[in-house]
Amino acid sequence: MRSVGNARWWVAKDGEIIAGASFLPLSGGHWLTGLHVAIEHRNKGYGQGLFNAAQAALGGPVWLFCAPELHDYYRRAGFEEAVTLPSELAQRLERYRASKDLLALVRAEAATA
Repeated sequence: MRSVGNARWWVAKDGEIIAGASFLPLSGGHWLTGLHVAIEHRNKGYGQGLFNAAQAALGGPVWLFCAPELHDYYRRAGFEEAVTLPSELAQRLERYRASKDLLALVRAEAATA
């Protein structure tokens, strides 16, 4: 994953970093710009844990763009289709959709496991 200057990183460790998520601050919330969980640690709740911890600390909604095949994963983590987006994300999504099929999702508040 790439990081931009003002992104906020959250990581899960088990002796070493096994998962990481990058959140870019926006007016009124954050944009999840990347999530990676090491292959051998997937399906163990680390992504959900990162979402919960980060959103509880950062506050506000979290938006993301994802490929349609990831919709069910993010839905289980408490995300739903975004009806509206902050203007900076709406413009970005429009540009991205020129070359890829993407969904815009939002998690209004930390979901409970």
